[in-house]
Amino acid sequence: MAENVIAGNDFIRAFSEDASEPTFLTESRLAAWKLASELDLPFVDKTKIERWNFTKFDTFEGASTGISNEELAEKVTNLVDLDNQDANYYIQVDARPARLQLKKELRDKGVILTDIVTAAKEHTDLFKQYFMKDAVQVDEHKLTAFHAALVNGGVFLYVPKNVEITEPIQTIFVQADASKPLVNHVLLVADDNSSVTYVENYVSLDEEGAGIANIVEEVIACQNARITFGAVDNLSKGVTTYVNRRGHIGADSSIEWALGLMNDGDTINENVTNLMGDGSTGDVKTVTVGRGKQTQNVTTRVTHYGKASTGTILSHGVMKDKATTIFNGIGHIKHGASKSDAQQESRVLMLSKGARGDANPILLIDENDVVAGHAASVGRVDPVQLFYLMSRGISKQEAERLVIHGFLDPVVKQLPIEGVKVMLKEVIEGKVR
Repeated sequence: MAENVIAGNDFIRAFSEDASEPTFLTESRLAAWKLASELDLPFVDKTKIERWNFTKFDTFEGASTGISNEELAEKVTNLVDLDNQDANYYIQVDARPARLQLKKELRDKGVILTDIVTAAKEHTDLFKQYFMKDAVQVDEHKLTAFHAALVNGGVFLYVPKNVEITEPIQTIFVQADASKPLVNHVLLVADDNSSVTYVENYVSLDEEGAGIANIVEEVIACQNARITFGAVDNLSKGVTTYVNRRGHIGADSSIEWALGLMNDGDTINENVTNLMGDGSTGDVKTVTVGRGKQTQNVTTRVTHYGKASTGTILSHGVMKDKATTIFNGIGHIKHGASKSDAQQESRVLMLSKGARGDANPILLIDENDVVAGHAASVGRVDPVQLFYLMSRGISKQEAERLVIHGFLDPVVKQLPIEGVKVMLKEVIEGKVR
């Protein structure tokens, strides 16, 4: 193991130097690499991940120069209007920044939208203040340390105090070559009294290759801030994926999550919302469709630290073929978080005899004077619903399709960008047929 650490040190120094990274980032990478060799994989309830490949790869591409518009695939350009001068977006292909546009009006107000390596170089104080500090820590387990050591892409979005952004900020992260690991970091900070809507897509262009994706996203809402966060993950079946989305919410602030988890490969998906301040709110809506032989573990946790905090979890999944998905929903009201409200609902719809879905709601209550509740169900398409639709002249196949879309619609309709919403509907359609 010591030899691997030494070899890794040389490797990290080389790509960090090639990207002209500041010394502090190089040193933090080296420290994280040492931790990655010492720490265990995270504990994932009800899913055995010891034999999954999360860390081995053949080729590595660090941050590098951008690509031209002509190289962007149609699959990407369909998601964003490159000719719209009023749109705000960032596009990345593998570790290469491809296109960035932020309106001058927002830049003049101090809004920052840039790739993660440029953020470390040009906005060092802000980067150091928030990068893997309050939301996600480097030493949590092997995969967070691996991430901190090898992060090679991602975006930094900072909204200053008292700035309200009315137009969505959109990002598209493309894995064009599955053999190159996607180690992507999103750092979104909404400062006091600010608001922003952020929507992202993860897209695979390499449908046949195999590889890994390690995604860590820190979403920080300071005091009286509002964040609406939408995402559609659509990586290919050969990619083993670890996703860690973490919300850190201050007093009287909120984060609304709308997550479409549509990866085709084995995936560990962790969404944690920490309600740190009094009067904070976290709302998490998640949909997923499993197919083939993939295994997914979707853990959604909302932890209440602040008084009168409100947390809701809504998770809907559709399973077909021999896919397996575990939904772990955890609402935790800590001691001191009186007058808080924790609610959750997890439902799984089975389309095939070989498919499996488990919904595991958990409530942990360490305080009196609170409200909490949960609901969970696993079952097949309701025959009464099918009968009603078929009695109106609709075929059984079309009736089943309509029921599935209605089942997933609570999250789909929350996405604020029409192109992304249409894309998610198309992905769902392709998966369930």
